[in-house]
Amino acid sequence: MSDHPAADHPAADDALAQSAPAEHSTPHPLGRVVMVMPTFNEADNLTWIVERLLHAQPAVEVLVVDDSSPDGTGRIADDLAERDPRVHVLHRTAKGGLGAAYLAGFAWALEEGFDVIGEMDADGSHQPEQLHRLLAALGEADLVIGSRWIPGGSVVNWPLQRELLSRGGNLYVRLLLGIDVKDATAGFRVYRRTTLEKIGLEEVRSTGYVFQTDLVSRTLHAGLTVREVPIEFVERVRGASKMSGQVAVESLQRITAWGLRDRWQQLRRRR
Repeated sequence: MSDHPAADHPAADDALAQSAPAEHSTPHPLGRVVMVMPTFNEADNLTWIVERLLHAQPAVEVLVVDDSSPDGTGRIADDLAERDPRVHVLHRTAKGGLGAAYLAGFAWALEEGFDVIGEMDADGSHQPEQLHRLLAALGEADLVIGSRWIPGGSVVNWPLQRELLSRGGNLYVRLLLGIDVKDATAGFRVYRRTTLEKIGLEEVRSTGYVFQTDLVSRTLHAGLTVREVPIEFVERVRGASKMSGQVAVESLQRITAWGLRDRWQQLRRRR
């Protein structure tokens, strides 16, 4: 296994990537594909979900981005990478939020030459067995989102309050930002390499869950195509959710600020 410094990219300057060459992987029709999987205290889930992913999609690789989990998640990731060249690990020295972890993972994947770069949770909420739906749709899109809120999509084991919060939040996003995406907050998605190169990742400042909405909006504003495919989202059964009231408030504040900014710019152009 060879070590790769996490690059000269500002989002990854505190990290060290450990990976092994993937020359034994069967090529995917879309090129080299990697799913970026941020982790913080996912020791109970990581091996289970990575093995499911590699079984469902043998030609896909996975990058675990661990924010110095105190429960040993990083060590488990290293063990997985030692055993399988399709598994790579990026160790970050501090817990900097979901968006920061993804930016570091994207920077690594772009530098390593991947053609398709995806996102998925490590807690089992996103079903690896449904990843083929997203990859198939990428043939006619620049970003594909696994959506809970389009026909055919669903959630399992969610209380009504949480479902209403998610549906309401996505409605608020559509109305305020003027984007026609039913599940802009979803975290199961795949991007073309060219998409991430066009949307100005170096300008992204959102670090929490609002990061997902930010990148959807940037993709659409760049004139690129976003497609949604239905997925089944399953609530985690092990470990603690990272979603909190504080995270929800931060997302609401940022989306409101973006929406008001866009409306102001539209008014100025009309005048």
